[in-house]
Amino acid sequence: MNSFLELLQDDVYLSKFVFALLILVIINIILIIFLYLKYIRFMKKIGKGNNLDEMLKQYLSDVKEIKKDNSEIKAYYTKLDSDIASCIQKVGLVRYNAFRDVGSDLSFAIALLDRNDNGVVLNGLYGSESSNIYAKPIKGGISTYQLSDEEKYALEIAEQTKNFMAKNRKF
Repeated sequence: MNSFLELLQDDVYLSKFVFALLILVIINIILIIFLYLKYIRFMKKIGKGNNLDEMLKQYLSDVKEIKKDNSEIKAYYTKLDSDIASCIQKVGLVRYNAFRDVGSDLSFAIALLDRNDNGVVLNGLYGSESSNIYAKPIKGGISTYQLSDEEKYALEIAEQTKNFMAKNRKF
């Protein structure tokens, strides 16, 4: 180490050493430029004439935009799902003959419930002289009013299904 430092103190050896380092730096710069140009040609070749680097940047930008859109869609369908919870989703229908003198099961009981079994039971009584419809509120599958057998059955059908399903039952 001492001999190397002694050589550097000599101006001739110092100038030769600096010159050698300068040559190495220039060679490194030339190699870097050469490799960069090769890289650009390689990227264009892979991209079939297009700049692959630019294509990748565009794809990344597209992915970010799609992620943003997906977030908006997710927020929308989450809100929609909570809104739908209060819409009629369960229906139970029972047709029956309320009076002996009227045939053809023209009376009906229909239960209309949301996801949480809240809604209404409608009972339509058809007679030869008059027709009436009665509504009874339902909260959590239970009514505060007395339900007829037909209304109970319509409620039972509605609670068991999420799709409209009509069943007939003779009483």
